[in-house]
Amino acid sequence: MNTPGKQKIRMGMVGGGEGAFIGAVHRHAAALDGQIELVCGAFSRDAANNQRTGADLCLDPARLYSSWQQLLQQEAKLPEDQRMQLLVIVTPNQLHVPISRAAIAAGFHVFCEKPAGVTLAETQQLAVELIASNSLYGLAHTYLGYPMVWQAKELVQNGTLGTIRKIFVEYPQGWLTEDLESSRNKQASWRTDPAQAGASGCMADIGTHAFGMAEFISGQRITELCAELKSHVPGRRLDDDGAALFRTDAGASGVLMASQICAGEENALKIRIYGDKGGLEWHQMEPNTLLVKPHGAPVKVLRAGAGQAGLGAEASRRCRLPAGHPEGYLEAMGNLYRDFAAAIRAGEKGTPTGVPGIKAGMRGMAFIETVSRSQHSNEKWLAVSAID
Repeated sequence: MNTPGKQKIRMGMVGGGEGAFIGAVHRHAAALDGQIELVCGAFSRDAANNQRTGADLCLDPARLYSSWQQLLQQEAKLPEDQRMQLLVIVTPNQLHVPISRAAIAAGFHVFCEKPAGVTLAETQQLAVELIASNSLYGLAHTYLGYPMVWQAKELVQNGTLGTIRKIFVEYPQGWLTEDLESSRNKQASWRTDPAQAGASGCMADIGTHAFGMAEFISGQRITELCAELKSHVPGRRLDDDGAALFRTDAGASGVLMASQICAGEENALKIRIYGDKGGLEWHQMEPNTLLVKPHGAPVKVLRAGAGQAGLGAEASRRCRLPAGHPEGYLEAMGNLYRDFAAAIRAGEKGTPTGVPGIKAGMRGMAFIETVSRSQHSNEKWLAVSAID
């Protein structure tokens, strides 16, 4: 229940029209806690699609815009207590930075789908402009909203696993096993088009999730890698499969795999981390369970749940229901939106507390560019650009 005088955060959206996947997910997740309200949008370049989407969402027709440029221009003219506060960007990759920069310049906060852009250089320029502004910028690394991901991070931080030695992280999907782009599948078409997706397909789309999770839980930076990318489907212009050996700044080594041609797989993101005292294992498709593997002792099974004994503070506050009531992807993204709304109310700037921000975006772009260079390099190990 809203307290007297407290208003919902007013949200706008670019992209996410009829036929898109992730836009609806964002809208559902943003609404979970009753803290955010969708007030405007430019959902599609197709006028009919845009109109249908706005009507289905019961938006005021006066705040349904034909382009993101018009949205920013017109919203900025509204009284401060009526205009959009937070812009959510769920477009193909090539528009992420241009829209983010324009929104920040206009004084709005930004929550953007990953990756942050299509080049590291443009993302670094965005970071410079963000620092000079009063805006917040968040990146939709949704899996970092899961409670047991935060519990895994705490176990690494408190020394339960000892000195970290090995990291395995993988994200196999099967949905691009066939040539969907030739059948004009909207989601496949832009993700396999270099003009819209950038230099990488699979690694930019889901490899960045694996990379971000490895760094987040381990608390270490991946500093070097040796990678191979491949496109298995004839005629496909971007990678649909890849793997990398990597080293971290604290001396651990690891393996990262991302693939969208593993027939029969769904969204099987998984991470295993091993230290000299034990290991842990977490599966995205069973997100409420975390396996802890002490050396020389039985495996422990930790379960998510509000009030559940044995969970740290950060994991606990991201649990919404008692143990045994499954929480999943929408709740994980909802946790990011809840923290973003709190950061707006608190007057924070830069990166919202509890939400991946521009540094995560630049790290992801550095990873994508290094993986892409490694594919064509004769050097075994390539350095991943350091981002301060």
